[in-house]
Amino acid sequence: MPLHVVQRGNNRGPIFRGIADLTFFRQCLVHLSGQHGVAVHAYVLMTNHVHMLVTPALATSLPRMMQGVGRVYVKYFNRVHERTGTLWEGRYKATIVENDSYLLTCMRYIELNPVRANIVQRPEDYPWSSFRANACGAPDDLVERHSLYETMGCSPEERCLSYRALFQAAIPERDIHLIRDSTQHAWALGSRAFRRTIASVSRRAERLPLGRPRKVVA
Repeated sequence: MPLHVVQRGNNRGPIFRGIADLTFFRQCLVHLSGQHGVAVHAYVLMTNHVHMLVTPALATSLPRMMQGVGRVYVKYFNRVHERTGTLWEGRYKATIVENDSYLLTCMRYIELNPVRANIVQRPEDYPWSSFRANACGAPDDLVERHSLYETMGCSPEERCLSYRALFQAAIPERDIHLIRDSTQHAWALGSRAFRRTIASVSRRAERLPLGRPRKVVA
């Protein structure tokens, strides 16, 4: 199932200090996502964190990819910048995403990160994300199209046009909060029915209701 993945720098510190770092990290993702069977549908590399929407082939695919990227990149980063110690803020966070409008909303959320951070005015102006691939058809050897994206048109041009149309409206604040909350706590991102299904076969998938539970009268 698709997962929204976030990896942050320790104490929100920078994990990229220049183009060389971004390039090397992206190369690591290309190599290790292919090696471990992780399809990357959307991504953005920010100064102090990374967002991805991925579909792992196996339960072990994502952990192995992230472990490999962390090991190789941290070794590189520490050597190049003459530092020691940890780079990441603990283990990455991930939430299961429902295959529906929530998946496309999550893709938009990821690719609009540079706009919300006031780095660029338009998502296509930021080179370190999947937006140009998904919205403009630019070649990107890291991106693998999700099946839902493929239904958005009968040709690559139609799919790009339909995808760009999604960005004409802002993401509702409620959805932004839901994405952040779900990812932070590793809950499920989707409809209430979807969250209940995940909870029935896995773990708690949403926030508990506020207040004391109601007493049951016999």
